[in-house]
Amino acid sequence: MLNNNYRIRIIIVLTLCMFVSLSFVACKKKELDKRKIASLEEKEGKKMAIKITSLAFADGEMIPRKYTCDGEGISPPLEWESVPENAKSIVLISDDPDAPMGTWVHWVVYDMPSAIKELPENISTEKPLLDDIERLNLFGKQGVHSGGRIGYGPPCPPSGTHRYFFKIYALDTMLNLKPGASKKKVLKAMKGHIIADGQLMGRYKR
Repeated sequence: MLNNNYRIRIIIVLTLCMFVSLSFVACKKKELDKRKIASLEEKEGKKMAIKITSLAFADGEMIPRKYTCDGEGISPPLEWESVPENAKSIVLISDDPDAPMGTWVHWVVYDMPSAIKELPENISTEKPLLDDIERLNLFGKQGVHSGGRIGYGPPCPPSGTHRYFFKIYALDTMLNLKPGASKKKVLKAMKGHIIADGQLMGRYKR
């Protein structure tokens, strides 16, 4: 009788130990799965941010007169980094949310190869196709701004200080849109293909 009770106790203890061990392993596996998912999300660009900067102005600072309608009206130099390796193309959109009649689009550039890391100042507004500028292998297409013209439209606020956002997107595809597309058309084509983004904001007051 005693032997039977002893055996039963041993079986109960072993069962409890096995249960505790399995619970511990399950918790560890769940934690590792969460880490793997987070790592995959980061690799896929879901949590990645592109850093975009300009030699002309820092984020939040005033845009030099040179790049506005009161100066030469040319596009500012832009550089970016941390583009995901699986990106296929880059899109740049610049707009002013403080315009009195609603957001005013100043620049739309798309279908730039992901290898491109910068745009020098003074990109031509005469051609919808970007040329190979200064051996940068600069290729892509320009769309129309709110003024109805191709290329960069310089800041020209009617009153007060306006904010001008330069938004950059890394996509997992080429949009293959024709040159001269609108911001609305580009955004529609981009839907579901953004894997990373970033922005630079400058201000201007006349």
